This record gives sequence, structure tokens and C-alpha cells, in this order.
Amino acid sequence: MDTTGKKIGLYSFIIIGALCILFPMYLTVVTAFKSPEESSQSLLGLPSSLSFNNFIQAAEMSNYVGAFFNTFTITVVSIIFIIFIGSIASFAIARNQDQLFYRIMYYFFVSGLFVPFQVMMLPLIQQLNNLDMLNNWGLILLYATYGQFQAVFLYVAYFKSVPREIEDAALIDGCGVFRMFWYVIFPMLKPMTITLVVLNLIWIWNDFLMPLVILQDSSEWTLPLMQYVFESQYTANFNLAFASYLMVLLPVILIYLFLQKHIIGGVSDGAVK
Repeated sequence: MDTTGKKIGLYSFIIIGALCILFPMYLTVVTAFKSPEESSQSLLGLPSSLSFNNFIQAAEMSNYVGAFFNTFTITVVSIIFIIFIGSIASFAIARNQDQLFYRIMYYFFVSGLFVPFQVMMLPLIQQLNNLDMLNNWGLILLYATYGQFQAVFLYVAYFKSVPREIEDAALIDGCGVFRMFWYVIFPMLKPMTITLVVLNLIWIWNDFLMPLVILQDSSEWTLPLMQYVFESQYTANFNLAFASYLMVLLPVILIYLFLQKHIIGGVSDGAVK
């Protein structure tokens, strides 16, 4: 195949991939602004007016404000624990990998990436039930623990790009280990920290399985759980359902668009020694 043929094939593949993403998004947006009568007349047509009635009704029916607050709290607190514990553990492992204990700890964390939550679901639920933690705090504990596997894997790789001479210079200048890490080393981890924040934000914000099996009280439910109940109750009204989907997706999409360049930068910087 000549160069022109390869370009045509590549562009065709890109266009088809873009359409697979953009078409469902277009359908979601236009349906959310339409009335049921307009949707029945034309599925793909634009709405006759820009009305937010569907969003207001969907927010009231699904307790959007309460679910948003629960999701926001769980996501933010979990990410803080993941970054705080993951960065410290990774620093210790990365700077002592010549010792057997730290190499074992590294492979212990990395092995957790290959264990699906479904395998541990029943014993974890039993343990959390014994601790009376089938609530938001139990869910945060699970996210903070599960997030360590990925955090340690990426942070340890990233530490290879941080020169040890900087740590030595900080120690010679009088910094203790604690101050040296938080005031000198941790700011240098910014690209990887933002990468982990975005990846964990998308995962925790959209997660459905863990909240479903952990949260027993409906007042603590997160947005994905509210969407599930909302859809089962109002499945005939696609306009309300699509409006509720859009309200759940919008915060994550905006944050991702704002920070997405740091994901590529963080991973690639960690790959360069």
C-alpha cells in the first residue's frame, strides 16, 4: 500500500473513531433539551428552543444536590489519601529498592493492579460490616486502599526522573527528611500528581459497583447510584434521563479537558530517566 493509501486509511479510522464518540454525545445533548413530543417527531433534530426544564425536573427527582455533595466528598477525600500515602510510600520504595524488603513491598503493591474488585468483594463487605463501616467512610477507605496500587506503580517510575543530588543538597542545607520531601521533592512530582488526580477522579466519580455494594443508606448514595434508580423509575422519559446523565458527566468532562495535557506529560516524564 502506497503512502496516499495509508493516509486515507488512517484518516478514515480517525473519522470513524471520532463519530463513535461524538454521535452519542450529540444525541445526549439534543435529547436533554427536547420535550418528549419533539423527540418522538425527530430523534436527531435540534430542539426548537433552549429549555432547561428537563434539567430542573431531573435534579429534583434524583436528589441531584445531595448525591453531588456525597460524590464530591467521597472523591476529594479519597484522592487526598491516595496522593498523601502513595507519594510517601513510593518515595521510600523508590529510594531503597536495593533492599529486599522494599522490592517485596513494590511488587506487593503492583500485584494489586491485577486483582479485580469482584474477587475480594464478599470478604471486604463482611469485614466492613464487622467494623460497622458500610457507609461513606468505608467506601473512602476502599478507594484510598485500591488507589495505592496505581499510585505506587506510577510514582515509583516517576521518581527515577528526580535526581538524588537534589535531595542530598536539601539535606546538606539543613532540611530534615520530612521537610525535604514536602518542600523540595513533592512539588517536583506535580505532573504525576495531577495525572493521578485526574485518573482517580474519573474512576471514583463514575464508579458504580463499589457504592452499590457498600452504601446501605440511600441518603449517602452517589450520583451513579442515583442515575440507576432514576433510570429504573423514569425509563420511559428519555429526555429526563439524558438530562440527568449530562449533569453527572459535565463536571468530569470539564476537569478532564482542563487537566488532560498533564496526563500525557506526567506519564511521559516518568518514563524518562
